[in-house]
Amino acid sequence: MNVADDKTIVKDYFNSTGFDRWKRIYGDGEVNKVQLDIRNGHQQTVDKVINWLQADGNLAQLSICDAGCGVGSLSIPLAESGAKVYASDISEMMVGEAKERAASIFGNNDNPSFDVQDLAALSGKYHTVICLDVLIHYPVNEASTMISHLCSLAESRIILSFAPKTFALSLLKKIGSFFPGASKATRAYLHREADVVKVLSANGFTVKRSSMTKTRFYFSRLLEATR
Repeated sequence: MNVADDKTIVKDYFNSTGFDRWKRIYGDGEVNKVQLDIRNGHQQTVDKVINWLQADGNLAQLSICDAGCGVGSLSIPLAESGAKVYASDISEMMVGEAKERAASIFGNNDNPSFDVQDLAALSGKYHTVICLDVLIHYPVNEASTMISHLCSLAESRIILSFAPKTFALSLLKKIGSFFPGASKATRAYLHREADVVKVLSANGFTVKRSSMTKTRFYFSRLLEATR
């Protein structure tokens, strides 16, 4: 199945049953043990990114593109820290939820700003481009194209997270335990870290910081690369 079909599946999923599921996971309400584990893992990744940027001491001076923003879990705290944030997601429902959450904090402020867009349609220039837990929806043969496009938007830095392709995770995925539960409705693509680094290097970026988040059901490799 080609990438266009995968995008349609992802878009439809996150505009229907997937939206309800992930809205709960990214919220603070009651969830089951698996969802709580994923929530905690994702939040760890978000917190690491925020800590990295805050440690640099210039967050309020930055323009940031949050590509695949979901319900605003990263965009909103970055805007609270003073960054100028442009956020987008393929799901209209996700973007709608993110706008509501932002409005409850910032009122009618236009920062962060949210838009419904596919990664491939993103344009403009930003000091930092961030894409968290999105590449898992892209086939291996399309990931390099998406990463290269995101690199073209970044003036100074790109931060990516992805599910790393290791023997252990490949085995889990093969036996159907990577994303457990009846609500699993999208493909989960694993990516070799060496392949991701190679694409970043080809686009003029060098990895400066990295981290791994691993819980029972959530696995995410985080890379920060700069020009």
